[in-house]
Amino acid sequence: MKRSILFLLGILSVSCFISIIITGCAQVGTPTGGPKDTIAPKLVSAQPNLKSTNFKGNKIVLTFDEYVDVQDVQTNVLVSPFPKTSPTISFKLKTVTIKLKDTLKENTTYAINFGNAIRDNNEGNPFKNFTYVFSTGNTVDSLTLSGKIIVAETGKVDSTISAILYRNAHDSAVKTRKPDYLAKPDGQGNFTFTNLSAGSYKVYALKDGDGGKTYNSAIEEFGFIDGIIVLPDSTKSVTLYTYAEEKDPKKSTASKDAPGKTAADKRLKYTTSLTTLQQDLNHDLAITFNRKIKTWDSTKIKLTDTLFNAIPGVSFNLDSTKKIINIHAKWPAETKYFLIINKELVTDTLGTQLLKADTLKFTTKKPEDYGNISIRFSNLVKEKHPVLLFLKGDVLVKSVAINSPNWSDKLMEPGEYELRILYDDNNNGKWDPGNYKKKIQPEKGITLDKKLTIKANWDNEREVKL
Repeated sequence: MKRSILFLLGILSVSCFISIIITGCAQVGTPTGGPKDTIAPKLVSAQPNLKSTNFKGNKIVLTFDEYVDVQDVQTNVLVSPFPKTSPTISFKLKTVTIKLKDTLKENTTYAINFGNAIRDNNEGNPFKNFTYVFSTGNTVDSLTLSGKIIVAETGKVDSTISAILYRNAHDSAVKTRKPDYLAKPDGQGNFTFTNLSAGSYKVYALKDGDGGKTYNSAIEEFGFIDGIIVLPDSTKSVTLYTYAEEKDPKKSTASKDAPGKTAADKRLKYTTSLTTLQQDLNHDLAITFNRKIKTWDSTKIKLTDTLFNAIPGVSFNLDSTKKIINIHAKWPAETKYFLIINKELVTDTLGTQLLKADTLKFTTKKPEDYGNISIRFSNLVKEKHPVLLFLKGDVLVKSVAINSPNWSDKLMEPGEYELRILYDDNNNGKWDPGNYKKKIQPEKGITLDKKLTIKANWDNEREVKL
């Protein structure tokens, strides 16, 4: 028996040796190679069938050719007309099941758009923008309404703003009830409502802040068009320019005070707008306090030359935040100043004053610290009151009314700027939002594609086509 086993092992060893010479010994492992699966799942059947008419049930079953799952239902799935209660969607193996919760309207076409929710179970390949359509009437409606959403102030696109549609509705409907239809725009702001019936519609754009699907806050981004859309008579694409009537207070600058209660926190302190003890030639000198000011005395602050002579024509003002005192003066280049601050200058709401008096010594900047900018405008239409805006991030740095084809400034602060053209309808020098109650559309702005970089002591030129 042992000899038989040894003989057999010998044969296996020789076989392995021969295999090594030819191809190498076999090794146990998982097969590798082959192309990656990039094919989305395919719909095999639907119960009831796609575009069924006289639909009476409350359950829909979709069957695919491979195992699937459904992801981010709340984000991806969109039901039109918009339901009071969203359907429940579940999946198991190769099937997706939709259970409707709402009572269906008579003679109405419904569309359930899954976006990219349905994916194969292995690689996550999405079954893109699949829409299940059915009708409770004898026919499936097929009219469409397309459009684009643009943020009026910037001219940019915000894909988080939805288009909403009301059928045979009063102006107040957008504030009192959910829309009949909702469409999400693509990355370019384009949207389409599908499977609409003939009739009158009102279309809006809304960035829904509280999830109520109604326009109920002045800080919500909102847009409307003038008049009513009548289908099928109206085939034109619509454009909605959105605005917020009021700025969101949550987006205001947060307090820079350190958290916690310490002895240092109780002191009334301030900072200035001086950078490296240099004053900008174009702007006021600002003193910013860490708490709101209750009372202040303009005689307790003084701007002087190096001989302590008061500078004439200087004004001191406390701004609307009650935290900033602005010092307005003409600032000649390369000039030295003293700013004398008495400790009794201000009192905060707690009755606290500054711990001590202070004298700041500073110098105004040189012309060489700035860049020279020259811009040439083409297609200028003065009747539109165009205004050129310079922004750093979300901060408006400079605003210039465009009255001629050429504009220049020799004292432009160095940095990178976003350029925006505002069409100032009421000619007040600033962007104004719309007002739905008064049916006033917002003023429109256009952000230029290319940013402007200003270099110090450098001639910077740009051409802008309006």
